[in-house]
Amino acid sequence: MAHDSRPGVPRWVKISLIAVGALIALLVVLMATGALGGVHGPGRHLSAAAVLA
Repeated sequence: MAHDSRPGVPRWVKISLIAVGALIALLVVLMATGALGGVHGPGRHLSAAAVLA
């Protein structure tokens, strides 16, 4: 008997996993390009006068 008696993963689970994966990939790309999160580093916490001096 080659038939597997266990049901497969439901379609909504597959679609949900793909959607979550795509959102995580999008967030990673946005953070890597600097489009999300702004400037990072120690200068971020200094006042504008200290940065310009």
